[in-house]
Amino acid sequence: MSRGHTAHPQSRRLTGAYRRFRQVIHEVAKFGIVGLVGIGVTNLVFGPLHDRLGVLTSVTIATAVATGVTFLGNRYWSFRHREGAGTGREGLMFFILNGIGLLIQYAILGLSDYGLGLTTKPDNYIALNAGIAVGTLFRFWSYRKWVWVPPEVRLAQLRRGRHRKGRAIPVPSLEPALASSTQPSAAGARHRYE
Repeated sequence: MSRGHTAHPQSRRLTGAYRRFRQVIHEVAKFGIVGLVGIGVTNLVFGPLHDRLGVLTSVTIATAVATGVTFLGNRYWSFRHREGAGTGREGLMFFILNGIGLLIQYAILGLSDYGLGLTTKPDNYIALNAGIAVGTLFRFWSYRKWVWVPPEVRLAQLRRGRHRKGRAIPVPSLEPALASSTQPSAAGARHRYE
């Protein structure tokens, strides 16, 4: 077998893996860019307030400002293809989950500042950004699970909610559309296995 033949199956496997995880890869990349902007906003606001208001008050204000920026970036760019529950509900969930992320930041910053006695401004910046990193992992997971969900999950949630309320209102099924989108055409099937 020539080298070209051994590379071809690997190339197909990589292409197949990319296709399977393309949406997640794109969401992670966009979420990361929005997150970096949010980290920049947090650090820019935190610095000047740190000396006047103290550590926890400063991080609260800085995170609140960054949350507004990241909500817009995530809603209208990172997760724009996902279903929301309406801007009011998704905004409320976003801010609640950001509050939990802020508690994670508090825990790490408080441990560093009050528990370990690392109270200098550089120490606080390191702890702040460590807290942001851990909080960001929680935020990404929770946004995908509760704020902006895939359309088929949102549809299932609507169905369950309507049945619980005693109103079995029919909701259009996505199954035919999903089935037809996963069925390869004859030409596509030939191309895939050539």
